[in-house]
Amino acid sequence: MENKRIYDAFGEISMSKFFPIFTNEKESMVYNPDDLIDLFLDCTADGICIVDMENRFIRVNHVYTKIFGYTEEDVIGKRVEEISAPEYVHDIIESVKCGEAFPDMVTQRYHKDGTILDIAVSYSPFRSPCGEIIAVLAIFRDITEHINIERELKKTREMYRLISENATDMIKVYTKDKKIVYASPSHEKGIGYTSEQLIGKSAHDLILPEEMEHFERVCQRLIDTEEPQLLQTKIQTGDNRVIYSETTISPIFNELGEIDSYVTVGRDITDRVNNDDVLRNLDRLSIIGQLAAGVAHEIRNPLTSLKGFSKLLKDTTTKEKQDDYLSIIMNELDRIDMIVNEFMSLAKPQAIQFDQENLNSIVESTVNILHPQALLHNVQITSQYQNDDIELLCNPNQLKQVFVNFLKNAIESMPSGGNVNIHVQRVEGNRVQVCFSDEGMGIDDELMHYLGTPFYTTKDKGIGLGLTVSNKIIQEHNGTMKIESQIGKGTTIKVELECLS
Repeated sequence: MENKRIYDAFGEISMSKFFPIFTNEKESMVYNPDDLIDLFLDCTADGICIVDMENRFIRVNHVYTKIFGYTEEDVIGKRVEEISAPEYVHDIIESVKCGEAFPDMVTQRYHKDGTILDIAVSYSPFRSPCGEIIAVLAIFRDITEHINIERELKKTREMYRLISENATDMIKVYTKDKKIVYASPSHEKGIGYTSEQLIGKSAHDLILPEEMEHFERVCQRLIDTEEPQLLQTKIQTGDNRVIYSETTISPIFNELGEIDSYVTVGRDITDRVNNDDVLRNLDRLSIIGQLAAGVAHEIRNPLTSLKGFSKLLKDTTTKEKQDDYLSIIMNELDRIDMIVNEFMSLAKPQAIQFDQENLNSIVESTVNILHPQALLHNVQITSQYQNDDIELLCNPNQLKQVFVNFLKNAIESMPSGGNVNIHVQRVEGNRVQVCFSDEGMGIDDELMHYLGTPFYTTKDKGIGLGLTVSNKIIQEHNGTMKIESQIGKGTTIKVELECLS
């Protein structure tokens, strides 16, 4: 009889038998409880079901059917355990019938098609106006998507943790003011600091003082461009050794799109730097050997003049002529001195130190070095400068080595002589472009992609390091190199470098 009364309350018999009629006196409208509960069930964002005292479904809303895939016809009148509910649900419902209320709990249920759902559910007793428990109310919320996101985040965090803890690269996370908040265990082997020792340290605590200016420039470029930057610098290890480090610094953005912190991935490149130095020295010695004949020829000419005017000076007693001869002799000696100095600047060891230098002066100095070689091959070198005040932060001797390589290749590509044009001009983004164009034989398209490969050369006497070393030096100067060539028309090498102003 009790069950019949409950079915009537939610079905054929009006709920007004159990709940009073509500009146809005202001609008003189009467609200029927049946309409109110229907409105509530239809408008709520949660799935709701009502179960009678025999654990049978007597009411479900459309959200419930949407969550679990069952229609009202599928569930009404069925027992809870018939609709894929876990065994413990029966015990919960029995407890609720005794007056207990269960707060939200997260559980897993099955959709009608067999899919597993993550569900947040709460159970409450449903009471009549006199306080008698006549049913159990269950409220469901599908949190499958949210839980899946949490699982993926947890899986991703675990994956990143495994990567960072097992990687040989040194991974750090910095705050916006460059304080370390995370350091991977690889630092202990890499630079002699444990992760705990690094937490709270500043980037300035690791980088050598003479490298600080370069570090700050790279950081400022990262802030300006909001793009990852490559930093090559010297750092001091925990056991007071100095090593070369190559580090990629990447920005981390907050929800407002602002840089909030930084992640760095670094490695010890000391061995690579030492090997690069060996290759550079080998390339430089090769250049010196190939230029020696031209330099000797260039020096021989003023020496001949010196010998001749010295004899004239010896045989002359006229003061005016002596002064003229001495002036010529001094000019020729200055010319020899310049040639030797330029040649030696290329030959001497090159410390990796960047200074502020004028680009035009570096180019002119390079042309002076190659002038004897150009004369021997009947090649004319001309230079064009758009500006006179182009200042770079660079290693001038390294850039000379690069430019000598380009000019030497241009001269050798024109065995019958020709012209080499150097054009220096500013381009967008506070950059400068230096173009070296020749009228040589050009390079076949099939060979272009081999250029820059160590020890690959098309010359009989070459060692195949020129472009490899040149490209490396240009990259260290935050520059780029591009080669364009056409068979029978010549080759153009475009180098872009960063200006100071």
